[in-house]
Amino acid sequence: MRLVLLGPPGAGKGTQAAAVRDMFNVPHVSTGEMLRSAIAAGTVLGEKAKAIVDAGNLVPDDVMAEIVKERLSAPDAAAGFLLDGYPRTLEQATTLESILQALGQKLDHVVYLALDDAEIVRRLSGRRTCTVCGAPCHATAAPPRVAGICDSCGGALVQREDDREAIVERRLRIYHERTAPLVGFYRQQGLLREIDARGTVHEVQARLVVALRRKQAAPRTPSRMGSET
Repeated sequence: MRLVLLGPPGAGKGTQAAAVRDMFNVPHVSTGEMLRSAIAAGTVLGEKAKAIVDAGNLVPDDVMAEIVKERLSAPDAAAGFLLDGYPRTLEQATTLESILQALGQKLDHVVYLALDDAEIVRRLSGRRTCTVCGAPCHATAAPPRVAGICDSCGGALVQREDDREAIVERRLRIYHERTAPLVGFYRQQGLLREIDARGTVHEVQARLVVALRRKQAAPRTPSRMGSET
């Protein structure tokens, strides 16, 4: 099973990725994991990425593409993978298709966790984390017994800078500009499996299982990447 996981920030991609990984026994390959692995392994690409990251810059598409290819060529990804965080743009989707063709592979599904902006802002802006033990909670969905105090250890609860409402809204604007077009693109190819990301973790997971195990109603249409650039 070869899958790509899409969704806006706050849709629960990390949580559901773990469920898919265990369900199909495939590695969860995230952008961060790929970078850390390449850097830790000290490969030529890893050293190149490290110099870029250490300088505070974003890893350019061509370097990221080589890292993705290197990771998907690893033995543990030969029978399948769950790719999370890549592609983020239509250009990267084109590159991914070329990488998979070179490896003699193709995607089986693209899982899209759908959630509206208002719910995303509510979810992310309400997140709090303990400064002592790191335990998470939510200001409205799962509030602590005492406001601002961790139930587990009594430490102070804080809001991450990137969870502040203004920052969340900016992250969403970037997502809609760069990544959201992938939804229509993969839907056109017949690869998309859209999952309602509202509700509890278990409710979303149940929908995900059904979507991935059902047979496709129609054959996939050929890729039109070459004609849409």
